[in-house]
Amino acid sequence: MPFTGQAQVNIDAKQRLAIPAKFRNRWDPDRDGSTWFCIPWPQTGSLRLYTQSMHNELFTAGRRDPSLTPNEDQAELDVILHSVTEQVDVDANNRIRLPAWQIEHLGLPREVIVLGAGDRLEIRSRDDWQDQFNDRLAKMSDLAALLAKRTQS
Repeated sequence: MPFTGQAQVNIDAKQRLAIPAKFRNRWDPDRDGSTWFCIPWPQTGSLRLYTQSMHNELFTAGRRDPSLTPNEDQAELDVILHSVTEQVDVDANNRIRLPAWQIEHLGLPREVIVLGAGDRLEIRSRDDWQDQFNDRLAKMSDLAALLAKRTQS
């Protein structure tokens, strides 16, 4: 079931974030795995959260022919991506502890918004998201048309 919607939350002093109920209700630990993977995404200033099963699915999708000798670009992407990915567990209060170094690197404030992004959740600055929201909505149809062109090619 895709993650949809948005919720405003706070990161507490111990870098914990409570997973909003609207997203928790779509997550089934038996189906999706009991842990999450957190990946910083500097291009958007966000943290991307993938369920354990989705992370594994996306990882193996590009590994149909694993190799001990990947080309240099693939090897560099592998080391960057996997060295910045952190596994985060859910505690009894449905919170995850976000890696402090990821929060600091992205400059995320305590007041954030959790966004449903289909196969993942994204954590972004609440103020930045709200400031850019109307511009993002205005671009939606242009992005859809651009992606449609790419799939036709």
